[in-house]
Amino acid sequence: MPFQLHFGESDLLRCRFALSPLFETQEAVRTLHRTDRHGYHLPWLRRIREASGALDLEPLWLLMPDDGHNPDFICPPPIGPVATFEEEIAGVRAVDPEVARADMALALAERPGARDSATGRRLLADPERAVHELADLLEQAWQALIEPYWPRLRALLEADIAYHSRRLADSGLEGLLGEVSTQLSWNGSTLTVKGTRGDHEQALGGQGLVLMPSVFVWPEVVGGHLEPWQPGLIYPARGIGGLWTEAGERTPETLARLLGRVRADVLCALDEPAGTSTLAHRLGLAPSSVSAHLSVLRGAGLLTSRRYGHQVLYERTPLGIALAASDRGASEHRDCEA
Repeated sequence: MPFQLHFGESDLLRCRFALSPLFETQEAVRTLHRTDRHGYHLPWLRRIREASGALDLEPLWLLMPDDGHNPDFICPPPIGPVATFEEEIAGVRAVDPEVARADMALALAERPGARDSATGRRLLADPERAVHELADLLEQAWQALIEPYWPRLRALLEADIAYHSRRLADSGLEGLLGEVSTQLSWNGSTLTVKGTRGDHEQALGGQGLVLMPSVFVWPEVVGGHLEPWQPGLIYPARGIGGLWTEAGERTPETLARLLGRVRADVLCALDEPAGTSTLAHRLGLAPSSVSAHLSVLRGAGLLTSRRYGHQVLYERTPLGIALAASDRGASEHRDCEA
């Protein structure tokens, strides 16, 4: 049986998007241990090699079987659409130790010998201490693996949410889910997720569903969060192929000669919709300079803009997409030869 979520009428009104720095942290920890995920993240893996080597992540890895249950209390659904890591880790530290113990026992049972290992016995023997130990490890992992790169990751996740929120408004839940992943299917009241870790069936019971894009979960769609947490669905964020590419590496030389290097870099950095401050951070430029270039590119018909929450997001028009792709194939070919 595949993973299935059964919706009632009230659940359809309680679906929301959110992003979670805590979830990205624990998925980054998992990615270190899973070579099948390394392809898109090799530049990041090189950058964090020394920092990750200084961390003892074995207790977390023990609770992360490739298939089956993973503890919900170490990555609960975000309390809001843009919760901070500090807010989320405070929630982990406050979890009921007995809830944590039951959650850890389920995860340890998924891996032969894990429950009877020295670490497994230690975690279950003193769940209150285990909660604080795991929270400390997650905080260390956040600081070493994610926090230095969080503006870049957050920008991509926010762009994904902006895109899919618009798709939800345009085509409804069925159209959105079909676009998020081919693993998802919808029959009007039941969401079926194929190829997930383990089999599971759950009625949402009026809680609705949290939809969360993730940089590190690719290529999987992950369903999670049993009671008492709100059910969640985590899916691969759009645009991760260019996540670790620096701005100058994206820009075709012919386009740089046509528009000027900086303006071409701004155009090519918009693989996903982004705001002025995000682009400024990504490109290492002053926000005022980026704003001026965005205005020129929009005036030339290469960009459009729209408001999302408190910020204005820019994205390329079909003409802008065509120009940004010019000579891209030849540039990639030259890079491969080099």
